[in-house]
Amino acid sequence: MPTEVIVYGVVFLGIFLLFEGVYLAMFGRSVNAQNKYNRRLQMLKGGMSNKDTMERLRKEMDLHEGALKSPVYSILAKQLRRAGMAIAPRRMMVIIVGAFAISFMGLSFGTGSSFNFKLLLSAVLSVGGVYLWVSSKANKRKMLMQEQLPDSIELMVRSLRVGHPFTSAFRVAAEETPDPLGTEYGIAVDEIAYGRDIGDSLNEMAERLEIPDLRFLAVAVAIQQQSGGNLAEVLAGLAKVIRDRFRLFRKVKAITAEAQWSGNFLSGFPVFALIGVNMIQPGYFDPVIEKSWFYYAVAVIGIFLIANLLVMRKLVNIKV
Repeated sequence: MPTEVIVYGVVFLGIFLLFEGVYLAMFGRSVNAQNKYNRRLQMLKGGMSNKDTMERLRKEMDLHEGALKSPVYSILAKQLRRAGMAIAPRRMMVIIVGAFAISFMGLSFGTGSSFNFKLLLSAVLSVGGVYLWVSSKANKRKMLMQEQLPDSIELMVRSLRVGHPFTSAFRVAAEETPDPLGTEYGIAVDEIAYGRDIGDSLNEMAERLEIPDLRFLAVAVAIQQQSGGNLAEVLAGLAKVIRDRFRLFRKVKAITAEAQWSGNFLSGFPVFALIGVNMIQPGYFDPVIEKSWFYYAVAVIGIFLIANLLVMRKLVNIKV
C-alpha cells in the first residue's frame, strides 16, 4: 500500500516537472523580470514593425478566447490567458492526453491497481497536474506584475510632471518596464497608437489580467479624460497606495505563514504516518485491511483531511 501511494505522488510530481521542462525547451523563457528588454522591444529590435508585433502578440492573447465559452475547458483556458502562455487549445489537449498516457504507464508499471481505477486516477493526475502547472505560472506572473505596477506608475508620473501627455508617459513606461508587465503595456500602447480609446484599452488589459490595481489605473485615466484634473497627482497617490498595500500583503503573509504551514502539516502528517508505519512494519494494518468498513473509514478520513486543509487555507487567506 505505501509503495503505491509513493508511486502516485512520484507520477504526479513527474508530470508537473516534465511539462515545466518541455515548456522551457519549446519557448526558451520562463516568467521573470530579469530581462533588460521586454519581449515586445526584443521583437522590434529584431526588425519587426509595430503592426506585425502587435498582430502577433494579439494573436497569442486571443488563442483562448474561443475556448473560454467551453463549460469545462474554459477553466484551464482562463488560467492559460492569465499566465500569458501562447499554447493553442488543441496543443493543450494533446499535452493533457500525453500526460494521461504517461500517468497510465507509470501506474501500470508501479502499481497493481485495477484497470478502471488506473484510468480514473490517470485522468485525475494528468488534468490536475497540468492545471496546477498552468496555475503556478499564472500566479507567479500576476505577483510579478503587481510588484512592477507601482514602479511603472511612478515612471508615468515623472513623465507627466515634465509636461508629456499621458500617451507619451504610457509609452515610456512600456519601454522601461521589463516583462511581464512591459509587454502588456506595449500592446495597449500600440492599440492606442492605432486609434483605440485609452480607457477601453486599459480596461480590457485590467479585465484580462485580473489585477484590481490595474482597474484603478484605468478608472483614474478615464475620469481624467472626462473631467480633467491633475493626473500626475492622482497616479502618484495610486502608486503609493499600491506600494503600501503590497507591503501590508507581505506582512500579513509572513504573520499567517505559521498557521498555513500548521494546517498543511496537520493534513499531511496522517498520510506520512501511514506510509512510515507500513515501511517500518509492513503487516501492521493487515488485521483491519480486509474489513468491509476499512475503505469507507479511509475515505471519511481523507475527506476530513481535505476539509481541514481547505478551512485552514480559507482562514489565513486574508484579503488586503
